[in-house]
Amino acid sequence: MIYRSKAPLRIGLAGGGTDVSPYCDMYNGAILNATVSLYAYANIEPIAEKKIIFEALDRKEIISFDYAQQLPLQGTLDLHTGVYNRIQRDFGVAETGFRLSTYVDAPAGSGLGTSSTLVVAIIGAFAEMCRLPLGEYDIAHLAYEIERKDLNMAGGRQDQYAATFGGVNFMEFYADEKVIVNPLRIKQQYLFELENNLLLYYTSTSRESARIIEKQSQNVVNKKEKSIEAMHQLKAQAQMMKEALLKGKVHEVGNILDFGFQQKKQMAEGISNSLMDDIYNTAKEAGATGGKISGAGGGGFMTFYCPGTTKYAVESALGKFGGYVKQYQFVKHGLTTWTI
Repeated sequence: MIYRSKAPLRIGLAGGGTDVSPYCDMYNGAILNATVSLYAYANIEPIAEKKIIFEALDRKEIISFDYAQQLPLQGTLDLHTGVYNRIQRDFGVAETGFRLSTYVDAPAGSGLGTSSTLVVAIIGAFAEMCRLPLGEYDIAHLAYEIERKDLNMAGGRQDQYAATFGGVNFMEFYADEKVIVNPLRIKQQYLFELENNLLLYYTSTSRESARIIEKQSQNVVNKKEKSIEAMHQLKAQAQMMKEALLKGKVHEVGNILDFGFQQKKQMAEGISNSLMDDIYNTAKEAGATGGKISGAGGGGFMTFYCPGTTKYAVESALGKFGGYVKQYQFVKHGLTTWTI
């Protein structure tokens, strides 16, 4: 038997950063995101010997343990170890050896929610193997707790829910870790237009999102008005984006993204830098009406709204920076699991 799962990565469209504590605990947060045809995959295959093998095929990393109820964190493939330890603690895993292998379609630190999506995919594979009665909210919250509490990794809450639920969602974040996922029924023609005009560009740089997120959180704790006001504006941006997409005002998306880009830079130092600003300005000069840095910022993917046929000119203009355009489609499904 082989137990498989896949979970989609996401593009954040508005409200980014308002899902991070302590902001969402104090003021509530709101985000609009959409899952795309880039995935995190997990496969669990039982083996004869009583060993536990974790392997990240995309990163060419592998670690092996003798079977144990709890495994030590070694700084390598800690996400795999963290999920195993939590699943073992909460539900119990059959005392057999197995190989857990994973693959992610985008680099770590690229801003598409790779770490959280990978955690969701691994949970999904264990849920398939152990037949765990977990709903979508259960899996997303469990993934959040493993990352943020068990592994003490800084970050927000949106990625786990996007990967689990899939589709285009308006998410609300409250105190006590309460999350409400509102699926948006956007007409297919509007989604096609958005997909056609959104350019996903990889800057060929990655970043340590935790450092940026820690600065952002500290700014809220220290009551830095400039940073907090920027987050308030980004929360408002999520409402603006929601209305534009539901009403078919797709032509407004670029300006809404541009508004958010200017606000996000005020949240914390390091979100943008001279390279990101150069890329952003070049894209706008070539015809984009707005864009954003994916994830926490500092590197990774950038998204640009290119009306009409301007995406071809934008792609050409960005060629000098050494990155590349990544093809994708929006997908409606979230975490999917199956057995072979």
